[in-house]
Amino acid sequence: MFTGIIEQTGTLVSLTDRGGVWRITVEAPGIAGRLREGDSLAVSGVCLTALDVNPTYFHADLAQETLDRTSLGSLAPGSKVNLELPTAAGSPLGGHVVQGHVDGTGTLVTLDPVIPATSPQFNKGTTDWTLKIHVPENVRPWMVHKGSVAIEGISLTIADFDGETITIAILPLTYWRTNLHTLALGALVNVEADVLVKLAHAQMQAQKKPELQLTEAWLVANGF
Repeated sequence: MFTGIIEQTGTLVSLTDRGGVWRITVEAPGIAGRLREGDSLAVSGVCLTALDVNPTYFHADLAQETLDRTSLGSLAPGSKVNLELPTAAGSPLGGHVVQGHVDGTGTLVTLDPVIPATSPQFNKGTTDWTLKIHVPENVRPWMVHKGSVAIEGISLTIADFDGETITIAILPLTYWRTNLHTLALGALVNVEADVLVKLAHAQMQAQKKPELQLTEAWLVANGF
């Protein structure tokens, strides 16, 4: 289990076909040396198993499901990826419960500074940012105003949702510490909905009351 608090970014070195199984190599000094063969870690929100580790690099194999559901198979060498080690039992949950089971890929629509770049007060290093992600149709039922979502493995809060696109406020620390500042408009991003919202939605569907809506008030009333 993860919490969506990114520890550092790594650099994708290669993505190679090993006879039907694709293997990624990631350069990640500082985190690679703490890994052992078989350890789990999240790579841009995707839970993978570390292989052939050394102090600078680790490798991981990508199943077809991973290639189909995430953005990892579309990355080019040199791409930055977010890295997080699993959360130890008893550790503070700084973000929210993130499983590393990506639900689908969204599209980066905008990532704009809150203060316009033309303003005298604009400071690229300290300004907040507004992120908009067009989410895939299968993920939309789990997008809840003020609810949590993992984008590229980052624990974030949904500020607005218009039915197709989520809006998220990004702090300067998040912008610079993660791979967000390296992404181009139109980039595919990994989206994982909050597992508690998914469970609540499943419970609501089981009640077979189509008039019910998954709102903040319904979640509170049902103990979420």
